[in-house]
This record gives sequence, structure tokens and C-alpha cells, in this order.
Amino acid sequence: MPKVSEEHRAGRRRQIATGARRAFAEHGYAGATVEVLEREIGLSRGAIFSYFPTKLELFLALAQEDQHRILELWLESGHEAVVRHIVEDDPEWLAVYLDASRMLRTDPGLRDRWHTLNPDAQAQLERHYTELQSAGRIRSDVPLETVGRFLGVVFDGLAVQQAARFGRPIDVDGTIELLRSALAPK
Repeated sequence: MPKVSEEHRAGRRRQIATGARRAFAEHGYAGATVEVLEREIGLSRGAIFSYFPTKLELFLALAQEDQHRILELWLESGHEAVVRHIVEDDPEWLAVYLDASRMLRTDPGLRDRWHTLNPDAQAQLERHYTELQSAGRIRSDVPLETVGRFLGVVFDGLAVQQAARFGRPIDVDGTIELLRSALAPK
């Protein structure tokens, strides 16, 4: 069998990820059957699954990539930038994450894996928020875990609103102002 360059492998992985993202966004996780993936990606199932052993592994690779990008944005530019990103993100792709929420709720093994997708960035984020609390830049009268869960609730709520397209745009600046107020030191 001829050797394939790393550049070729990276390009093929990107092709698969791009097509899979379209398939998951349009059809949801369950509806993105192998046939749908083949059509969207433009490759056979053998070619797809030689890079990703299962549909779930492919989805998790995309989720890990997105989660890493958001964590990096959060670390570099703060939670306000994350709010803006969620509101500007593709509503169809956000809907896939809502579908994933159901999977996470009902599958403890998947939930455990999900929490370990980007451990280094998660740890950096926790250290950053600990420093913000210590410096008095965000409230310290509640545990850091509560602050993190609160931000998660806000982000998830924005994703639901954006994915559902309720017809009215989200007031990003007002939302950010409320978030600032909620996190302001007491």
C-alpha cells in the first residue's frame, strides 16, 4: 500500500470534518446516517471510517475542536467574547449541540468523555477565574464552581435561543451588561 503524506492525511481529515459538520447541522446527529455522511463528505464509508472509527468519534472530534476554539476564545478575550461568538454562530450547528445535550443526559459514559475533551484548556480557564476572583475583578462571595455553572447556563441559554430562531435578535450588549452586573464584585 502506498504511503500517504501527513499533509494529505490532514487535508482528508479536514474534508471529512467539514462535510460531517454540514451533515450534522442539516440532519442532526441521529439523522446524519452513514449514507448522508458519505453524500455530504464525498467519500465512501471506508474512507471516512479509516480516519474516525465511528460516527460518534467523528462527532466528538468536531465537538472537541469547537470546544477548544471556544475555550481559547474565552481565555484570550473573556466570557463577553464567548457571548458574541454564540450569538454569531451557525444556528444549525448550535442545534446539533442541543441534540448532544440529550445524549449527554442519558449516556454516563459519553458524559464522562465529554468532560475530558480539553483538560488543559479547562484547567487554564479555572486558574484564570481563580485569579480574577483573587484580584477582586469578579465576585468571590460564591464558589468558583457556581460562577462557572452560571456562565454555562447563560451560554447554553443563548445557544437555545439562537438555535431556535425565535424571530427576534438577541440583545448582545444588554446580555453582556447583565452578565457584567451578575459577576461584579460585591
